[in-house]
Amino acid sequence: MKSNFDEYVERRGTDSRKWDLTGMLEMAQYVDEESIPMWVADMDFKVPEFVVEKLEKRVKEQVFGYNIVGESYYESVKYWLKKKNNWSIEQEWIVPTSGVVPALCFSVRAFTEEGDGVIVQNPVYPPFRSSIELNNRIVVNSPLKLLNGRYEMDFIDLEKKFKDPKNKLFILCSPHNPVGRVWTEEELKKLVILSNENNVTIVSDEIHSDLVLFKNKFTSLGTLNLKNLIVCTSISKTFNLAALKASNIIIPDKILRGKFKEEMFKVGLKPVPNIFGAIATESCYTDDGEKWLENLKKYLENNYEYLKKYLEENIPSIKCTPLEGTYLAWLDLKGLNLTEEELVNKIEKEAKIVIDGGHIFGEEGKGFIRLNFACHRDVLKEALERLKKVF
Repeated sequence: MKSNFDEYVERRGTDSRKWDLTGMLEMAQYVDEESIPMWVADMDFKVPEFVVEKLEKRVKEQVFGYNIVGESYYESVKYWLKKKNNWSIEQEWIVPTSGVVPALCFSVRAFTEEGDGVIVQNPVYPPFRSSIELNNRIVVNSPLKLLNGRYEMDFIDLEKKFKDPKNKLFILCSPHNPVGRVWTEEELKKLVILSNENNVTIVSDEIHSDLVLFKNKFTSLGTLNLKNLIVCTSISKTFNLAALKASNIIIPDKILRGKFKEEMFKVGLKPVPNIFGAIATESCYTDDGEKWLENLKKYLENNYEYLKKYLEENIPSIKCTPLEGTYLAWLDLKGLNLTEEELVNKIEKEAKIVIDGGHIFGEEGKGFIRLNFACHRDVLKEALERLKKVF
């Protein structure tokens, strides 16, 4: 199978949110034409050729009326989840949406009332909190514990939060963004017990589940005995297809599924993906897609190893949190003894690198940065050399 991740792709001037200056200014205060973007979770690699061929074929038909999704679409999703996660699902459980973030909002609205608490685990992907706050619910933080350089769930605190009757929903990030943990089956089973005993619904964001690295094992919550469950999946991170707006939300329980769909209908949406997102999903969830993914993971593992070794040898004050999944490195800069403002100046103005500052993931993220290493190796080298120069 052809897969050349060492091919440099010029993305400036392509209306890329990641690479164009307007996009970078969403995150950074100081950007110019020399800035290297290593922020938003968007890879710089071309999508698989077999996906492009299927999309080109559809474009040549030249008619783009309302679309539906056929049996083959649902079969591809079922095939992939069975093959990758050993999870056998039914067709009716699948609710296509335009993305995981909208699905978080639908879930918050469907399974809680205004004023209810929704549990999250900081530091965590910012839309978890915004989906709660913008819908007038209460963010209930059960922060992760950093023990000997590795993040763990605080089950004593979680039990307390689950037992509070005001808290109706828990949003889990699995694998976790930004800290890179892949939760073990034992850890997840503890969550299942807490959920079942306290009737707390769990939304499991498993968008990074295909990107588990270094022989770590991913366990989907769907394979465990959890009553109230919503699992969010998508091709967007795995195959770099975020712009096609295609996600699949798996909801085994009929009542929960009905409530979720009702929230979609209220804003005029139907469970039908973008036509190109549907085609891409069917193309990716195949044996060819799995082969491409395995090559991608090897490249990502090599990039991470290069990043980790470079920091250890050249900037030992920057600590690299052990990575088990995702292509997002969580770097501890507290050893530099700089203020947030000083870090911004050095990284953005002097090194000319755009990263995600740890503070956006919650108070617990201060002093950290999230760095996206899903890029050409030469781009990663240049960014690291710039960091070395300023630090």
